[in-house]
Amino acid sequence: MLKNFTLVLVTAILSLATYSFADHNVADAKTSYASYYHSKFNGRKTASGEIFDNNKLTAAHRSLPFGTEIKITNLKNGKEVIVEVNDRGPFHSSRVLDMSRAAFAAIANPSEGKVPVSFEVITDDEN
Repeated sequence: MLKNFTLVLVTAILSLATYSFADHNVADAKTSYASYYHSKFNGRKTASGEIFDNNKLTAAHRSLPFGTEIKITNLKNGKEVIVEVNDRGPFHSSRVLDMSRAAFAAIANPSEGKVPVSFEVITDDEN
């Protein structure tokens, strides 16, 4: 009984976390944290079917359509980068974006690991 309740509770929490970013509006900026992919993912397929390359300006988001371009701004220093969503994730509650190392390095020192960012949709292939 307790197992079932826990499973339902965890599912509900995860659904709410994903739902909060499911609807997107081009005019809306959202804030969260971003990190970057480890180099071990180079050469592997992303959820979109593309081959991941840490040198390209790409990112993972849980629900934005593949091909969506988003502008990411580092809230610490104001630096910006435009990336294309080509993967799903991150599957960590404290982050909404995982970026390629090149994209992360464009706005922050990779030694930071994770930075606070705002991001907004620039183009959306579905709209």
